[in-house]
Amino acid sequence: MGKPSGFLRIIRPLNCLMMGFAVIVGASLVSSLNFSINLLLGFITSFTLTGASMAINDYYDRQIDAINEPNRPIPSGAVSPKEALFFALVLSIIGFIAAFGTNVPCLIVAAIAWIVSMTYVTKGKQTGLPGNFLVSTCVVIPFIYGGFVVEKLELSIVIFAAIAFLSNTGREITKGIVDVRGDTYRNIRTIAVMYGEKDAAFASSIFFVSAVGLSPFPWLWGLVSNWFLPLVILTDIGLVVSSILLMRDYSEDNARKVKNLILVWFITGLLAFLAGTIG
Repeated sequence: MGKPSGFLRIIRPLNCLMMGFAVIVGASLVSSLNFSINLLLGFITSFTLTGASMAINDYYDRQIDAINEPNRPIPSGAVSPKEALFFALVLSIIGFIAAFGTNVPCLIVAAIAWIVSMTYVTKGKQTGLPGNFLVSTCVVIPFIYGGFVVEKLELSIVIFAAIAFLSNTGREITKGIVDVRGDTYRNIRTIAVMYGEKDAAFASSIFFVSAVGLSPFPWLWGLVSNWFLPLVILTDIGLVVSSILLMRDYSEDNARKVKNLILVWFITGLLAFLAGTIG
C-alpha cells in the first residue's frame, strides 16, 4: 500500500484547493457569498476531480517523471501505478456524486471537465500548444461551474475565465521549458521542444501580458468594486515581473522558479476578484 504522503502529493493539494476555491470565486462573482450545501458540494467536486486528473496525469507521465521529476510519488515508489489509477477512480466517483447532489447542469459540466482532462492526459499532451489550451480549459471550468452552482451566469465570470485561461496557458508553456528533456524523450511537441526555450519564454510572456491587459476591464465596466484594485495591481505587477525574469533567463532552473511563482499570482488574482465582490 502506498504511503499516505505519496497519495497526498500525487494530487497536488495546492492545485486542488485552488480549483475548489475557484468555484467559490465563480459563485461569488454573480451572487452574494453565503454558505450553502451546494457551494460545499461544488468545492468538493472541483477538488476531487482535479485530484483525479493529477493522479492520472502522473500515471501517464511516470516515464517522463523518472527523468524530469524522479521524486514524484510513482517514480520514487511512494505510490504504485495501479494505486494511482484506483485513487483517481475513487476521487472521480466522489466528484460526480457531489456534482449530482448539486444539480443536473453541474453534473453535465463536471462530466465535460472530466472528459477534457482525460483527453489531455491520454492524447492532448503530445500536441504541445493545443494540449496547453486543454489544460487551461480545465482550469477555467471551475469558475464557470461556480455560476452553475448558484444557477446564475454573468459577464464577470466570462472575463475572469478569459484572464485565467491566458495566464495558465503562459504557465503551461513555461512548464514546457522545465520539462524539455523528458518531453523530447517522449516526442511531446511543446513550444520549447519544437522551437527552443527562448521562443517558449517569449510565447509565455505574450500570454501573461495578454492576461494583464484584460484585468482592468472588470473594474472599468463596474463589475467589481474598488477593493478589486490593490490585489489585481499586485497580480499584474507579478505577472509582468515574472515575464521579464523568464525572458532574461530561460534556463530550466529559472523556468521552474517562474512556474512556481506564477501560482502565487494565481492566488492573488483569485483574491482580487473575491475582494471585488465586497461593497
